[in-house]
Amino acid sequence: MKKNVTIIGAGISSLSTACFLAKDGYQVTILEKNKTIGGRARQFESDGFIFDMGPSWYWMPDVFERFYNQFGYTTADFYELKRLDPSYRVFWNDKSYDDIPADLDTYKKWFEKLEPGSSKHLDQFLKEAKYKYEVGMNDLVHKPSLSWSEFIDGRIISGMFKLHLFSSFAKYIRKYFTNDKIISLLEFPVLFLGATPEETPALYSLMNYADIELGTWYPMGGMFKIIESFEKIAKNLGVTILTDEEVIGFEYKNNSITHTKTKHRSIETDILISGADYNHTDQKLVSKHSNYSESYWDKRVMAPSSLLFYVGVNKKIENLQHHNLFFDADFSEHAHNIYKEPAWPENPLFYVCCPSKTDDSVAPEGKENLFILVPIASNINDDETIRSKYFNLLIERIEKHTGVSIKNDIIYQKSYCISDFKKDYHAFKGNAYGLANTLLQTAILKPTLKNKKLKNMFYTGQLTVPGPGVPPSIISGEVVAKQVIKQF
Repeated sequence: MKKNVTIIGAGISSLSTACFLAKDGYQVTILEKNKTIGGRARQFESDGFIFDMGPSWYWMPDVFERFYNQFGYTTADFYELKRLDPSYRVFWNDKSYDDIPADLDTYKKWFEKLEPGSSKHLDQFLKEAKYKYEVGMNDLVHKPSLSWSEFIDGRIISGMFKLHLFSSFAKYIRKYFTNDKIISLLEFPVLFLGATPEETPALYSLMNYADIELGTWYPMGGMFKIIESFEKIAKNLGVTILTDEEVIGFEYKNNSITHTKTKHRSIETDILISGADYNHTDQKLVSKHSNYSESYWDKRVMAPSSLLFYVGVNKKIENLQHHNLFFDADFSEHAHNIYKEPAWPENPLFYVCCPSKTDDSVAPEGKENLFILVPIASNINDDETIRSKYFNLLIERIEKHTGVSIKNDIIYQKSYCISDFKKDYHAFKGNAYGLANTLLQTAILKPTLKNKKLKNMFYTGQLTVPGPGVPPSIISGEVVAKQVIKQF
């Protein structure tokens, strides 16, 4: 009989892990601290509005499809996936805006209009980005990163220079393009990777391939449809999911965990996998068996946290698309406040998702659902006065660019920030996106997926390999499940 597995947390990586292990015959129990599953991808409903709490961009549809296929399903078995066109709207500091087309030929014509000759450069840029995507998503991210020897691979070694691992993303883009708007657009995906474009490896142009060629999609009903689909697969495979069950400790014997304890129960555990915050598990839950010191964690470079607002508006808002990027402020100044001298940005860039433009089910008829996000430094001071100040600032800028009065029509408002990430997820330094994707925090240089002192303990999620984001979290679950199967 296969062993029983206890998984801490019911986020995407944990659900993914559970599915793969249950498929292989393991008895899997998930213990979730909160009252609902999904981790950062939870959803809540209020006053007829349905809000996805975290992820809102559906990129890399091939990763989702590959996951479903491994369990005998397709994406269409769970939700209708709609490609957005335009992919998103960008508001610029010259008071103009551009809708970014989904069609590649139209996209090239727009580039050509901004910078004559740039469409040919885009062809070469995307060719190189496609190679990085294929190697990165098919090879690199599926490695457990337990040893450098894993990377002694003909395709990776021969393509090392083509991956541009040691080139700056900022310099790499400027080899091809000079127009400020083009550069800002291509640099935008790395804003959430945890470093400035100057310090991010050019490998991450693979994100531009995902954006431009693979497209921006939306699962009708909201991003929580992903969680519901994972839950359905897991339960069909016999996984037990228990909510409101925060793990508070373990029982040990012979350098192994034997039982997992919550306030309500003790569960016999042959194998433990933590999909909870790695630092919290490492420093608080298994402190005597931790992988890393407190000083190690303090030296980690974190990706941004976020100030979030969930807003219900009592009318339709013209001049917004489903996704909207407000690049009407200085990017380098905001990035400096995130990565160099952590502080609240004076004039932040921000993002607005308006899913009710695509999906009538997420807002009452004639009303609009807004999700507003400001990337900020982790662990800075967070209080209601600051939140209120930024809410007013952001609403004013949305009104300015759309030409639509909003403030007096807001009928629902909720904020979420650093203290909430800490309370709900025990998030290290209140992080929203895990570790920064710098060269020194890549692959084997990330916190390892295996406990070094406990023979039956593993880690999954955004603070270990392959890293933050919904598709990497899905893959993280698969990678750790394979290690468990290999060892047991």
